[in-house]
Amino acid sequence: MTASEHHRAYWRSNLRLTTVLMAVWFVVSFVVAYFARELSFDFFGWPFSFWVAAQGALVVYVLIIGVYARTMNRLDQEHGVAEDE
Repeated sequence: MTASEHHRAYWRSNLRLTTVLMAVWFVVSFVVAYFARELSFDFFGWPFSFWVAAQGALVVYVLIIGVYARTMNRLDQEHGVAEDE
């Protein structure tokens, strides 16, 4: 593989990861919130829809950041562009 082919493979993997994580973000932000009104049962004394909006989404956002960082570090090492510590 030439340097250009390595760069394209790295960028393609980066775009694929970003697309998947943005799709997860979209589902959590908009799809779950749209259907939250139909989730009308109490969860620890609060409506479940409130819990999903206030707590569940934040947990998913933090997980998205963690998955992206870990996967990109691994991808950087595979393609030889990792930063030295």
